[in-house]
Amino acid sequence: MTVVRAGFGQRLADAMSTRGPLCVGVDPHPALLQAWGLDERVASLERFALTAVEALAGEVAVLKPQSAFFENYGSAGLAVLERVVSEARAAGALVLLDVKRGDIGSTMTAYANAYLDEHGPLASDAITVSPYLGYGSLAPAIGIAEQTGRGVFVLARTSNPEGAGLQRSVNADGRSVGQSIVDAAAANNANHEPMGYVGVVAGATVRAGELDFSALNGPVLAPGVGAQGGSVQGLRAVFGSALPRVLPATARDVLRQGPAVGDLRSAVRRLRDEMVSLLER
Repeated sequence: MTVVRAGFGQRLADAMSTRGPLCVGVDPHPALLQAWGLDERVASLERFALTAVEALAGEVAVLKPQSAFFENYGSAGLAVLERVVSEARAAGALVLLDVKRGDIGSTMTAYANAYLDEHGPLASDAITVSPYLGYGSLAPAIGIAEQTGRGVFVLARTSNPEGAGLQRSVNADGRSVGQSIVDAAAANNANHEPMGYVGVVAGATVRAGELDFSALNGPVLAPGVGAQGGSVQGLRAVFGSALPRVLPATARDVLRQGPAVGDLRSAVRRLRDEMVSLLER
């Protein structure tokens, strides 16, 4: 297992500083393929995904391929995903592979090796993970991420309405489930500069003040900007003093501007500039 020279927190901070704080999903959803005039064959998947990489990987800090849309095509789809990961990283973007894996013991270790070990064909800069078998079940992924200079983003308070009942429920110690996940991530990030390698996922549409990120010392991935109802302007109210470490995520609002590379780049530049402007206020 080869150790990456700089830790994920440092590399993400550098990318956000030089390219702006924005994450764009590569989501080959059937409706988007159709909007681009494509069918649902593997050749169309490849054209869609690699066009998105060509247009965006040189512009944004983070690209976030949604693994499920590639897995849907079987081994051929995973081969396309391998190209997406490789070509996006070659263009300078960090790759956050959206897999939302969560399991125990040797199975979690196998997932972590697949996505975080240096020699894996799907090795990415970070992955999303689910803590709902217990935060401790993530130890293999967290450990391998630390060893290899990669990161994990742990689901804490997601933007989907179905998650609220569980994630806002209160533990015996008076904290919500979502807050307990943020606090556990903060413990992993202690003493890391400029920030740690364990991020959390908290939707841009959650209630202002619902979670306290003041001790996190790590990044916050904020999905839900655009099609799900979140806005760049609303991020300050939701995240407060944590805003400089927030990585807003969007997909459909940018991708629906394709298939022309120039149109995709124009869309992502507008959104990125809007985020930079918010931070400068």
